[in-house]
Amino acid sequence: MNLDKLNSLVELFFYQVNKQDKKSIFLEWLNPNNKKTYTWEETKVNIFKLSKIVKENIKEGDRCLLVSENRPEWFISDLAIMLSGGITVPAYTTYTEEDYKYLIEDCEPTLVIVSNNDMLKKLNNTINQKDFIKKIITLDEIDNVTNNLNIESKEKYLDFNKILKNDLSEKDKVENNNLKRTSAACIIYTSGTGGNPKGVILSHGGILNNLVGACEIMKPLIDSRPVFLTWLPLSHSYEHCCQFAQIAVGAKVFYAEKIEKLLDNISEAKPTIMTAVPRFYQNLYNKININLKKQTGLKAKLISATIRLGKKKLLKQKMTFLEKLTNSLVEKLVRKKIKNQFGGNLKAFISGGGALDREIGEFLNSIGLPTLQGYGLTETSPIVSCNPIHKIKVETVGPPFKGNLVKIAEDGEILVKGENVMIGYWNKKDETEKVIKDGWLHTGDIGEINNEDGYLKITDRKKDIIVSAGGDNISPAKIENMITNEQEIDQCMVYGDKKNYLVALIVPNKEFFGEKDKINHVIENINKKLTLVEKIKRIQLIDENFSIENGLLTPTMKVKRKKVTEKYKKELEKLY
Repeated sequence: MNLDKLNSLVELFFYQVNKQDKKSIFLEWLNPNNKKTYTWEETKVNIFKLSKIVKENIKEGDRCLLVSENRPEWFISDLAIMLSGGITVPAYTTYTEEDYKYLIEDCEPTLVIVSNNDMLKKLNNTINQKDFIKKIITLDEIDNVTNNLNIESKEKYLDFNKILKNDLSEKDKVENNNLKRTSAACIIYTSGTGGNPKGVILSHGGILNNLVGACEIMKPLIDSRPVFLTWLPLSHSYEHCCQFAQIAVGAKVFYAEKIEKLLDNISEAKPTIMTAVPRFYQNLYNKININLKKQTGLKAKLISATIRLGKKKLLKQKMTFLEKLTNSLVEKLVRKKIKNQFGGNLKAFISGGGALDREIGEFLNSIGLPTLQGYGLTETSPIVSCNPIHKIKVETVGPPFKGNLVKIAEDGEILVKGENVMIGYWNKKDETEKVIKDGWLHTGDIGEINNEDGYLKITDRKKDIIVSAGGDNISPAKIENMITNEQEIDQCMVYGDKKNYLVALIVPNKEFFGEKDKINHVIENINKKLTLVEKIKRIQLIDENFSIENGLLTPTMKVKRKKVTEKYKKELEKLY
């Protein structure tokens, strides 16, 4: 399959469905209360059935809002919207009523697909007020719609499952020959660590271009039909792109029940490749480390050897004959057991959506969980680069994918050019022109490229750099990673722009609440590894976690610095 020759993501799906065994399972939801499986053939037929209804209610280029947890119907809806000539606008299920109102008023969708009662309650008031919304399709049956939700027009509502029960004749099969690589496929709203999210318009060609590099990374990891477990929100550009990578390699796709059941779902799905954000790996690192530190005697020695020799192998350092022998032994006794906890078939974790701490990357690779760090942003469809399995350099984000050019500006900013760069921001011409100049996207990230192998390294986020009162540029991300890698500390945010010294808000691990002296001791040890301007002079302990629910974390678990600063302004200023 030549991805460069395809015109659209819809064409990619229909190309692949014709190659697959019609009866083999393609999509499966691991939700015990709503267990569903779809074969390749069933998926295709259902896309046709839904697209017939969508096509009757939208015009070419109309936006279609999709609000749902990850599930097979998400995939079917996305493909049906594109086949009908619409533009998918995915939205996080964690959004508030105000977030949805902003998004709906910004993109003016003609059609809304929403999963269940809970989601509909948050959308309901806005939906009823907007005349541009013609139809609402609900994935699950909505009970007592009129009584519960004060719906003015029942005719606006259609049931997804009833649509799928319709007969499908040849004349009902929607065809779309208007889609080109330059056509808009989706508008993905950035998670907004600062102000309101912006709608990033991505093209079919941009995502297809991205898949060329993604398939190159996956090639050595696949020796039979690959299995994926999807758990990151599909409304995030990273997982959204993975959805099409799954089609490209003919994978079987499991959808996780919910994050709390993730480890159980991993055991059941036995994934070949798993994608996640740095926060997931940080939690994993802390959990595994706590368990390993409890071991004594021979077990402790074997674990120590596993980490030491695994790191040597990763860094391509020479081993003695005895070390090679020991490494073979711990491969069977330690690494195999750890791999089995993740289903036994895992070839690689792929990390994206933020910077992965080097210590965590080295640790995971050393204990037998190959972890490939990549880099990208929504505006680049989304991947720019990724480490290949045969040459992992954990301190980097790997070489750029084929199809996009990367260079470093004079001030250190990473610039990207290629088909994968967004069409622009929805309804924001000035904002688009600020970031795309002469075809080069200004990413807002600071980095460097190794001249020998072309590997890209991210050193900071331009807008997150703290400039001290003395004019020093300080990376808060580096310090925060060091702090949150300690088992006593769950979350933190470093503060100190235009100040004489740095301070930190710290959320201790629940076992260490109230133990200020212990936390101070941890910070003292970290300060020994930092330069004078990077040292944390004072801390403030807080007992509320930064979360998506309280608006202090983005849906991909990045701290919203502006929101945290606003909420804890008094506490922060008292530290000076």
